[in-house]
Amino acid sequence: MGESNWAGNLTYGADAVTTPRTVGEVQEAVAAATHVKALGSRHCFNTIADSPGGLLLDLRALDVPVEIGDGTVTVGGSARYGDFARQLHNAGFALPNLASLPHITVAGSVATGTHGSGRRQPGLAAAVSGIELVTADGELRTFTRADTEFAGLVVGLGAFGVVTRLTLDVVPAFDVRQDVFDDLPWAAAQDHFDEIEDAGYSVSMFTNWANDKIDQVWLKSRVDDFTHRAGLFGAVPADGPRHPAHAAGIPADNCTRQLGVPGPWHERLPHFALAFTPSVGDELQSEYFVPYRDAAAAIRAVRELGDRVAPLLLVSEIRAIAGDDLWLSPCHGGDRVALHFTWQPRQADVEALLPVLEERLAPFGARPHWGKLFHGVPAGYPKLAEFRALAERLDPDGKFRNPFLHRNVFGS
Repeated sequence: MGESNWAGNLTYGADAVTTPRTVGEVQEAVAAATHVKALGSRHCFNTIADSPGGLLLDLRALDVPVEIGDGTVTVGGSARYGDFARQLHNAGFALPNLASLPHITVAGSVATGTHGSGRRQPGLAAAVSGIELVTADGELRTFTRADTEFAGLVVGLGAFGVVTRLTLDVVPAFDVRQDVFDDLPWAAAQDHFDEIEDAGYSVSMFTNWANDKIDQVWLKSRVDDFTHRAGLFGAVPADGPRHPAHAAGIPADNCTRQLGVPGPWHERLPHFALAFTPSVGDELQSEYFVPYRDAAAAIRAVRELGDRVAPLLLVSEIRAIAGDDLWLSPCHGGDRVALHFTWQPRQADVEALLPVLEERLAPFGARPHWGKLFHGVPAGYPKLAEFRALAERLDPDGKFRNPFLHRNVFGS
């Protein structure tokens, strides 16, 4: 077939790909298929969305209008956050959180537990209050928080059907400023971790784990709750715009506006601007979630591998996310700190390092991001049995399962 993912590190193994334009066409395609999966922005680095020998539905042309209601917005599953954020802002509303990239689709982000940043901000899936999906028989079904299985469906890994619409909770629109600080001492990051995380609405630390200081701290503050800072526990204000991988000599051209210039939430909460290629482009990614209480110890564990991690990195990011109750969310059951790795496109070398990295993080019950590269089978999900049972009920013949789900979720 020759279709590949966003990073180009994966060629899908499906026999065919089709591009439905209506929900009805999605229903027809699903009903007729033996094995089927859906594609959005293709910003996954593993085979979670592949359908070997089956059918892929490329949903980029799916025509579902944006509907803004009283406290909610309903969008197509294939909508990218950046495509409707301005419309939402102009109507006086905002989403409480956004990921680093506005280029990713709502359904794909939600299904894999993608999150954004903020100690008191849960991941993107927590905003979902309604899901419309096409199940294995082609039926169009709608679920809301009133349904007992809803918490299992949201971070669904594509195991239940093709998501065609989602309803998201919104909040009043707000403005954000972005301030970057250079050279945070590691000791300060350890000793003042809570204070740093509380210093902004959203906080990210960027490092290569081998330098003697954290390269950058990005503070995204609501303008109506901003506190001026001349420094940050030894870090100093950046003298110009920064790319997260600034230490690697990458210019900040594709990043969102910094230097404290206020702007709408959707133009500051992401790290990267919609109009440009996100991040670096030619890259791989991994990410691990540890309980917030274990942040300092987990950071020390990774730093011990700094000399092995740094040569493969473009940059690494440390950020906090509030907990949620969604069954297979990496943040299920409590607040988490995410350790994100943007790797150079050296997949064999990265895959050789991942078992070592995961072994170091194992004492903290680290959970990998479902859509990024990892080695071991994810564990530590107390609702896994219920998730499997729900999948058996909605998809008894396994139409939406693939080798990734068999290995990492269903144990077969």
